[in-house]
Order: sequence, then structure tokens, then C-alpha cells
Amino acid sequence: METTALKYDFRSDTVTRPSAAMRAAMAAAEVGDDVFGDDPTVKRLEARVAELIGKEAGLFVPSGTQSNLIALMTHCERGDEYIVGQQAHCYRWEAGGAAVLGSIQPQPLENAADGTLALADIEAAIKPDDPHFARTRLLALENTIGGKILPTGYVLAATALAKRHNLACHLDGARLLNAAVALGTPAATLAQPFDTVSVCLSKGLGAPVGSVLAGSKAAIARARRWRKMLGGGMRQAGVLAAAGLYALEHNVERLAQDHANARALAQGLAKLPGLTVTEPDTNIVFVGVDAAIAPAFAAHLAQHGIGVVSTYGSTRQRWVTHLDVDAAAVQEALSIASQFARQS
Repeated sequence: METTALKYDFRSDTVTRPSAAMRAAMAAAEVGDDVFGDDPTVKRLEARVAELIGKEAGLFVPSGTQSNLIALMTHCERGDEYIVGQQAHCYRWEAGGAAVLGSIQPQPLENAADGTLALADIEAAIKPDDPHFARTRLLALENTIGGKILPTGYVLAATALAKRHNLACHLDGARLLNAAVALGTPAATLAQPFDTVSVCLSKGLGAPVGSVLAGSKAAIARARRWRKMLGGGMRQAGVLAAAGLYALEHNVERLAQDHANARALAQGLAKLPGLTVTEPDTNIVFVGVDAAIAPAFAAHLAQHGIGVVSTYGSTRQRWVTHLDVDAAAVQEALSIASQFARQS
């Protein structure tokens, strides 16, 4: 069945478009060859993110996937191992890059419903120093994960456990600023227990491309070499970095609007028959759809220009709020969903 063009795109916060003001900042950016270290706008962005999350240095990279891979390769050598959640982006959704390109063995553990990994499971997964085993070098966590905020006390306990075993700690903080805004806690506080942190600029912050990996000066020096090897060295990248700087200046506090819109969306969908909705922590809403109506409901949304991600025969949907879907868009989406319920 044919679908209409998307009117409201809830598939991801990666679909945001740069505003006219962001485009103007990009056009006006002072640039240089960043591989030679000559781009002043890139340098400002790297320093700004590092300061924001309390680290010594930053590295601008094209994508969050590359940022995570660089971090893993910075901490681990060929034949080493990292402990990670089954649902973590750097394990499940990044095409196996750590194993394929880094020769790093993942040790995936089951995520609990709140996104955490059981501390006992982490400790049990750490290998003894024995030539039969890969060397366990790193614990990788994600915050937010599936839109859920990791409990601060848990993060402190998990990273302390890792450090007792001489493991480094990496945070996939693609949506770390969502967590910081939702908690009213400085991003640097949430990032403090980690040796490296990746922050995405092209999700809720609304930039068209890019992430920044931050950590110690020594770690970022190693990361810069891996970025070059992985093809992430860009030349006059200041036009992209300027978008990131604009996003950090104008689009951080407004993340609270996305969170409010997600709560309104969740509350509205939860009222409809056949839908089971998980209350969101931030800007991601998961919806379970009764199998009897799932294909028809998905088709109805698509026919009315509502874009969502559907899996498992459309019985599980993900709706993501962002700066290009405002409160009015949420209400219209709820009206369209309600129309389906009335017709069914």
C-alpha cells in the first residue's frame, strides 16, 4: 500500500535539519586544514565540548560510530576485550566495527530494563590474566540508552568496579546532554567517572553531522592517530564544526521541550486500545502494539505522513521527539492515532 510523504518525522532525532541561523553560522565559519591542525573553528568546538564535560581535550569526528570505534581502539589493543551491553549502540548497532576493524573482542552482557548491567555480571566477565583469554581492558556504558538515563549511583559503582580491576571506562554519551538537562545535573558531573566520552552533535542538538570524543590529552593524541587511519581526518571542517558550536549555544536547554513533548506523546498513546507505552525519561518513546492491529496501525500512520520506526512485525514502535516536531506535531500525531482507534 502506498504511503504519503512524511509530514512529521518521529523516526529519530538524527533527522533534524539545520536552521537558517545554523546555516548562516556555517557559511561564516573561519576555516583551515584540520589535518594540519589549522582549523580554528574545529579547535574551538573541541575545546568547548571538552570543557563542557570536564575533560582535557576533544577530537571532532564525522560520526558517533567512528567516535566510539576510535575510543575502543584507543583503550584496547588487538586481541583485547571490552565489556558492553547487548543493547549498547557500540555493540549492536555499529556493524561489528570493534571486532572487524579493531580486532577487539566484545563481551556483551544482558541489559536490565533500566539499561544497566548487573555489577555481578560485570565482575564475573572480567577475565583472569591468562593466555587462554582475551585481555579485559575496558567497560563501555551508554547514557542515555534507549532514552533511559542510567542511575547516577549505578554509574559510580560500575566505574569504580571497573577501575578496581584496572579497566578503562568509556561512555557512549551520544545523548548525554539529554540526560544532563533531564536531571538538572552538569554534563561534566555525569561524565566525570569515564576516561573517554563521545558526545553526538547531530541528534537532539540539531547539527547536520559530527561527534566529539573527549578525554585526557594523552588519550586524544592516540585517538587522533586512529581517526586518521579510519579515514576521519577532514580538511576545512570548520563549516561543520560551526554547526556544532551553534547547537551547543542554542539547542541544549531546549532539549527539555523534547522531553515534555515525549511525555505528552506517551500519555496520549497510552490511552488508546491495543497500545502499551513505556514512560520516557527523555525524548524516546517505545510503544508495544497488539499483533492483531500492528500492521494496520503502522500503515495508518504512514498513510497520514507520520514516520516512526517499527520492528517485530510492527508490534514494537519507537517514537523520538526533537526540534523539528513541536507540541502541535505531537497533538496532530495523537489525533491521527486516535482516528485509527475510532475506526477499528
